[in-house]
Amino acid sequence: QAIINSTITPNMTFTKTSQKFGQWADSRANTVYGLGFSSEHHLSKFAEKFLEFKEAARLAKEKSQEKMELTSTPSQESAGGDIQSPLTPESINGTDDERATPEVTQNSEPRAEPTQNALPFTHSSTISKHWEAELATLKGNNAKLTAALLESTANVKQWKQQLAAYQEEAERLHKRVTELECVSSQANAVHTHKTELNQTIQELESTLKKKEEEIEGLKQEIDNARELQAQRDSLTQKLQ
Repeated sequence: QAIINSTITPNMTFTKTSQKFGQWADSRANTVYGLGFSSEHHLSKFAEKFLEFKEAARLAKEKSQEKMELTSTPSQESAGGDIQSPLTPESINGTDDERATPEVTQNSEPRAEPTQNALPFTHSSTISKHWEAELATLKGNNAKLTAALLESTANVKQWKQQLAAYQEEAERLHKRVTELECVSSQANAVHTHKTELNQTIQELESTLKKKEEEIEGLKQEIDNARELQAQRDSLTQKLQ
C-alpha cells in the first residue's frame, strides 16, 4: 500500500487506461498518478468521486475569485484617495517603519518557494519507489503467468488431440451400428447392442462437450494472461 497525496484541480482529468486501471496528471508537480483496482466497479466509483472533488474544486476556485474581486475593489478606491492627498516629505520617503515593511513583504514570498518546490521532488521519489516495487511484483507475476500460459497452451494441444480421437471413435461406432443393423438377423441382440452403442456415443459426446468447455476456459486464461502482460509492459514503459 502507498499513500498518494494529490491536490485535485478543476483542469485535471481522470482517464481509464484499461478496465481496472486509471491515471491523472498534475502539471504543477510534473507527476502522473496511476491506480489499479480489483474490479471495474471500484474503478467507476473512484472516477465518480474524482469528478465530485473536481467540481468542488471548481466551485471553490470561483468563490475565491469572487472574494478577490470584492477585496480588490475597495483597495483600488483607497488608492485613488491617496493620490489626491497632499505630498509631504514623509509620504514621499516614508517613515522608518514604512520603509521596513516592504522589505519584509518582499522577502516573505521567496522563502515559501523552496518548500513548495521541494514537495513535488519528495513526492516524485516516493512515487518512483512505489512504481519500482510495483514493477518487481509485476515481473514476478509475469513469470508465473508465462509459465501458466505455456502450460495452458500445451494442455489445449493435448485436448485437441483427444477431441479428434473421440470424434473418430464416435464416427466408427456410428458406422458399426449401421453395419450391425444391415447384417445381423437377430433384431433383439442388434437392438440391445445398438442401445449400448448409443449410450457409449452419448457418453463420448458428453465428454467432448466437457473438453470443449475446458478448452474455452483455457483460452480465457490465455487471454487474461495476455492482458496482464500488456498492462505490465505499459507500466514498464511508464516507469522508464
